[in-house]
Amino acid sequence: MSSTPPPQKQGTGLLFAVGAYGLWGILPVFFLALMPASPVEIVAARILLSLVFCFVLIAITRSGLAFAATLRDRRSMLLLALAGVLILTNWLTYVFAATTGHVVEAALGYFLNPIVTVLLGVFLLRERLRPLQWTAIGLSAVAALVLAIGYGSVPWIALILAFSFGIYGLVKKQVGPRVDAITGLTIETMWLSPLALAALIVIGVTTGLTTGTVSAWHTALMLSAGVVTAVPLLFFAAAARRLKLTVLGLSQYLAPLLQFLFGVIALHEDMPFERWVGFGLVWVALLILTIDMFTAGRGPRRSALEPA
Repeated sequence: MSSTPPPQKQGTGLLFAVGAYGLWGILPVFFLALMPASPVEIVAARILLSLVFCFVLIAITRSGLAFAATLRDRRSMLLLALAGVLILTNWLTYVFAATTGHVVEAALGYFLNPIVTVLLGVFLLRERLRPLQWTAIGLSAVAALVLAIGYGSVPWIALILAFSFGIYGLVKKQVGPRVDAITGLTIETMWLSPLALAALIVIGVTTGLTTGTVSAWHTALMLSAGVVTAVPLLFFAAAARRLKLTVLGLSQYLAPLLQFLFGVIALHEDMPFERWVGFGLVWVALLILTIDMFTAGRGPRRSALEPA
């Protein structure tokens, strides 16, 4: 029996995917609107407000039993604690990039993420690469060298984003389907909430919190951080249930593309010739990976690390 979802489900799934990656793609606009809040204040508020919103969702969806079962699963709890540390690293780096004029480099990180995922499969899961995958990795290595020359230093923001999110996806795969999206995000933010609360207290008694002191609009935006965090995740979960992996994998390029266009067109970030060459090589590598994904999907099933 065919595993291809019916056309109606595919159409709905594609709308959810575009919604998820589209919202992730315009996140820099949201974080810039939260200035002059610091990246630490933004991320700390995002963690605590996401936790509150997730508890509301658990109550609405009546998924308390699944949440309680995960709390009793020691392995899942430890893996989600590790996932929390990784997503904290990713969020802090991304907010720092968005608020300091490095949106293009952040976009590069998410363009590199599928390639990092393949590398993790090689080094951590001992998987064997196909020739096209090796070609894509080789091109990415050349691109990294060209971009390092273009930036005048190692593009550490892009690398931290790519590897933190790549490893986060790998950890979430180890948790498996027994932990749904809402439960997973709830427990990750639970692990991080004491640290987030401590950070807000320290900021409050030193430099002072911006929340409630800038404007009513700024406060409303800050208080919406939990919804802004959780809604794309729920859209993504809905898309993943309705779309084939190949279609979902192609959809992920929408977010970094929107970020890249926003950085270049709206923020006028520098794009010297070396960066265009480096980005061009990354895009060619992604095209090769996409071709390999489709050709491998038509052949016999082989071992491969799925996109996170």
